[in-house]
This record gives sequence, structure tokens and C-alpha cells, in this order.
Amino acid sequence: MKKDLTKLLDLSQIEIFELLDLADQLKYEQKNGIKHDFPAGKTMAMIFAKNSTRTRVSFEVGMFQLGGHALFLSNVDSQVGRGEPIEDTARVLSRYCDCIMIRTYEQEEVEKLAEYASVPVINGLSNMFHPCQVLADLMTIREIKGSLQGLKIAYIGDGFNMANSIIVGGIKCGMDVSIACPTGYEPDHQVIEFAKSSDVSHFHMSDDPFLAAKDADVIFTDVWSSMGHEEEHKRRLEKFEGYQINDKIMAVAKKDCIIQHCLPAHKGEEISAQVFEDHADEIFEEAENRLHIQKAVIFKLIKNNLNA
Repeated sequence: MKKDLTKLLDLSQIEIFELLDLADQLKYEQKNGIKHDFPAGKTMAMIFAKNSTRTRVSFEVGMFQLGGHALFLSNVDSQVGRGEPIEDTARVLSRYCDCIMIRTYEQEEVEKLAEYASVPVINGLSNMFHPCQVLADLMTIREIKGSLQGLKIAYIGDGFNMANSIIVGGIKCGMDVSIACPTGYEPDHQVIEFAKSSDVSHFHMSDDPFLAAKDADVIFTDVWSSMGHEEEHKRRLEKFEGYQINDKIMAVAKKDCIIQHCLPAHKGEEISAQVFEDHADEIFEEAENRLHIQKAVIFKLIKNNLNA
């Protein structure tokens, strides 16, 4: 496994399954009061250019449960927000901390942070990718379905960071991936090229949500207006009409189809309130699993760096 986790494109199928297995182990240990076998006193800097609930709490609590400490750095109370170059921030934080997590807008910023840092860097979210979220999704699906390979997963909605990471994670884990997005809101071309070059039979993209959802084992969705798109909200409501996950969509999926939503949910927009509540248990299990998978990522990257 590489020094950093900036995107799922960098991980092999074996490495993804190793992280899922470790997350399962850490979850079991946490539930049963078993001490994690992790070096004490490690620190993680958390850089937040975007607001957060789940990312901040899960990383901060996760680091505490591992026996370490996490430091919250926002644009308001750090020099990052005053224009300090990310490469200088990387070199300073590398001398204080054992790991850096960043939640920001541009993927380029994540990659540059990783290039200049001598400690592991974790992408907590960028406009391009959301790797930790999709690892938590894969963990949850495997818990409920028993395995990943051969399942059909469908993503319906905005082809943004979640769609990009779901395509990559699903294909790498041997799943059939079907995407439905309105014209002009498709996933990134780099991700589409990866999907097409991997195995065309495992990937399908259209603007038809019913085609994507047909016989699906898992359906994903996300908000139609992510952070940074708020001013487009009214136009997006019009463009995404018909892409709501509701009873009609669920009727064409498999009877035991589950729903995954990275949260927060705008009920009545991308998902109906009824479908959300019908699948709340698996959605909030998915949210909990952010904690366990991120602990696995921290565990693996810091231990690997110590042994390098």
C-alpha cells in the first residue's frame, strides 16, 4: 500500500479487502472492549476547508480510540486560510504529527499535500473523490450481503465525488456498476476511462435511473447540490427531477435491495422520506462504519510508515 490514501484508484483489490478486514477486526475489538494493538501517543492533523459532521467526529474519535490524538485545523484558525502554501503546511505538520487528514475542494491540493508531506496523508473528501466514505460503504454492504463480488450496485444522481469513488471501488471489488446522471452531470472523464478500460461488462452509464436501478442489490444516492454548488440549487432541482430514490425506483430493484447515502440527506429531493426511513438502519450503519474504516486506514498507513 502506498504512503497515502488520496484516491481509490491507487489501491488494488487486495489492498481494499485488507482494509475492510482490518476495519471488521477493529470494529469487533471496539464493541468487545479489546485494546487495539496500535502504538500509543500518535497524532493526526485534520485540515478542514469544508464543513463536516461525520468526517470530523469519526476521525477524531477514531484517533482517540486508537490511543492517539487528533488536532482540528480550520481555515479560520490556521495559516492555511491566510494563504500559506500547502507544500509548506505539509512540511511543518510532518514535523509535528504522524498523519495528516484533509477535507477540501481541489484534489490537486490533496495530491500536493501528499507529495510534500513525509507522513501519511488521507483524503477526507475532495471535489473529485471521497475514498474513506466509499470504503465504509463497501464495508457495510459486505456486512449485510456477505460478499461484494457479483453484486449490482447503482448510483443515481449527481456524478460528483461520490459517484467517482463508487465507480472505482465497485469495479475494483468485482461488482457490476450502473450509473444514471442527467446530461451534463456525468462522473469525471478519468473515472469513466478507468471503468471502460477495466471491464466494460461491469460498468454501464446512462441518463435513465430506472435502467440503473433494475435488479440492483444496492442503490446509492447523494445530495443534488454539494458544498460549493449551493448557488445552483434551484437549477439543479429542475435538472434532477425524476432522479429521486422513491418507491417507483425501488420497485424495479431486487426485493432485498439496500440503500446507501453518505449523508446529510435532503429528504424529498434525492430520496423520499419514506424510502430513507425504510432503510435508515443500513444508512446509519454505513455512517458508523466511517469510524471503523478510518481507524483501519490510519492504523495501516501509520504502521507502514513506521516500518518504512
